[in-house]
Amino acid sequence: MATDLAEFVGAAIALNLLFHVPLFSAGLITAVVAFGILALQTKGYRRFEAVIAGLLGLIILGFLYDTLKIGFDAGEAAKGFIPGFAGTDSILLATAILGATVMPHVIYLHSALTQGRVPPRDDAERKRLLRFQRIDVTLAMGIAGLVNMSMLVIAAALFHDRGLLGLDSIEEAHAQFGALAGGGAALAFAVALLASGLASSSVGTYAGQVVMQGFIARTIPIVLRRLITMTPALIVLAVGLNPSRSLVISQVVLSFGIPFALVPLVLLTRRKDIMGSLVNRRLTTVVASVVAALIVALNLFLIVDTIFG
Repeated sequence: MATDLAEFVGAAIALNLLFHVPLFSAGLITAVVAFGILALQTKGYRRFEAVIAGLLGLIILGFLYDTLKIGFDAGEAAKGFIPGFAGTDSILLATAILGATVMPHVIYLHSALTQGRVPPRDDAERKRLLRFQRIDVTLAMGIAGLVNMSMLVIAAALFHDRGLLGLDSIEEAHAQFGALAGGGAALAFAVALLASGLASSSVGTYAGQVVMQGFIARTIPIVLRRLITMTPALIVLAVGLNPSRSLVISQVVLSFGIPFALVPLVLLTRRKDIMGSLVNRRLTTVVASVVAALIVALNLFLIVDTIFG
């Protein structure tokens, strides 16, 4: 639901920017398109994956165009890899970026798609399948990270360096894209935003079903499942809440949900009685545990600092 809130709102904003559709109507259009994408599941994995891959291509091309269009200082961008915070607001944004990039629930989906396509017959085939799985997840996470990094680079080079520090909405950013980098850059930004919203909302809903089936053995009909997950987003659009702020908060909520997907993943993959010969090595378990602990600590710090700081 947190994924859907962000992606529905993002897609609705994109439709509003591109075609001037009112936000709530844009949300309903997004719902119809998302239903259509999810319906491709009944036709097999290939069509669903092809549509998602096509949308991902639009996202990459859109942000690549904008990054190359504005230009940036590579040295200054490299300094951004040194961690640092500048108050609670920056922690909020960092946690939101974490939630937007690291989606362990989608790792469960990658695994389910792989299992359903090529059922392994023995440990040798399972290990071969795991290698492909590792490449698949690494590419997916790497691309997600690059897209998020490109957005930060674009914001820093185009807005921050020009003193435009008061931008606090996607609509304002889109307008400034057009003013500072031309209509093509603004169009690329809006198209990438729309493609991201449609792809991520479909993937998130599909992943939620996979997790439910695997952990609590529950299956919800696709139409009902979609209606449940999209309802909060439609409420946000209907009552007129600030869509950009709602989007950021939803990603923070999603980040809070990471431990609930990541910790069981670490605990289960360290157990030989479940994993057999594919059980995690001790080093893998230690590194994964440290990463999970850091994520939990960051979220706890944000809560404490926001309430008491």
